[in-house]
Amino acid sequence: MTGKMQQGVLRAAIDRRPVASDIAIIETPRPDCPEDGVLVKLAAISLDPYVGTRLRGKHMGEPAPVPMRDAIPAHGVGQIAQSRADGLKEGDWVHTTEAGWRDYAALPASAVRTIDMTGLDPADHLGPLGMPGLTAWAAMAKRAEVQPGDSVLIDAAAGAVGGTAGQIARALGASRITGIAGGPEKCAAVTGTYRFDACIDYRTEGWRDALAAALPDGLNVHLENVSMDLLTLALTHMRPYGRAVLCGLADQYHADAPPPGIPAGLIIGKRASLMGLVVYDFYDRWNEFTEFAAPLVRSGDLKIAKDSVTGWADAPALFERMLAGKHIGKAMVRL
Repeated sequence: MTGKMQQGVLRAAIDRRPVASDIAIIETPRPDCPEDGVLVKLAAISLDPYVGTRLRGKHMGEPAPVPMRDAIPAHGVGQIAQSRADGLKEGDWVHTTEAGWRDYAALPASAVRTIDMTGLDPADHLGPLGMPGLTAWAAMAKRAEVQPGDSVLIDAAAGAVGGTAGQIARALGASRITGIAGGPEKCAAVTGTYRFDACIDYRTEGWRDALAAALPDGLNVHLENVSMDLLTLALTHMRPYGRAVLCGLADQYHADAPPPGIPAGLIIGKRASLMGLVVYDFYDRWNEFTEFAAPLVRSGDLKIAKDSVTGWADAPALFERMLAGKHIGKAMVRL
């Protein structure tokens, strides 16, 4: 297949949180379909916080993309434009973790999985059925093993992972879901769109007292996405034998120093279980997760606010806003 396409790349190597001006949208030759692979015309790509550290070469040992050459990493959904792989045909909808910031992706067959678009928007496979949803399901259903009657606390609750986690916890039988987010607009999304029982705005005076009032009987499960300080606060409200899942430390993604130490005394005193989560460990269970979550998405019981732009021109600015935590829900680029 001949022709040109657009692709997002780094202008130069960086050693800090990326901003929009670090990104260039360039024109490159459209790739050919690889042998035993597929050429995918992307319909949407995901913008995720981990990419900020990936661009610095500080994410899970993965190398940074080569400036002015490699596409910025991203998950994506799209349709097969050309196939040279058995079992995959032109027009099939697929999801891939190797989409990148580009119009077309030439991929081995092993890098794509077909998806059912019945009653769904392509973007659903980047949000509630994408990596944020898989992360939330892994945290709530598989690591914390939320049980009927549990009280659950989630910080960064307006984000794609946090918002999805609360809804999945509800589907698993949790009796109370409390969120922590920054600002009235985000808290409105948490209690409105995501239907949490309460959301505490950490930017308001007295918010720690408000959190205590929202958790009169304590909590059984906590999902930590932000910092060791918030983990410590959550542990003070935890019932004995509670479970905390350490999913991310957003305030450390671009810090030069390591986070403060684990609050060992609290963990011992609460007899708490503290579990780390790396979503890559659950990639081979994506179909199992989708079987659980797709009916909830179709029924409207699982939804995520979408913060999207159309086309590449505004993608760098949205990426910068997302890394600064100034978005709500799932950030993505529609193509």
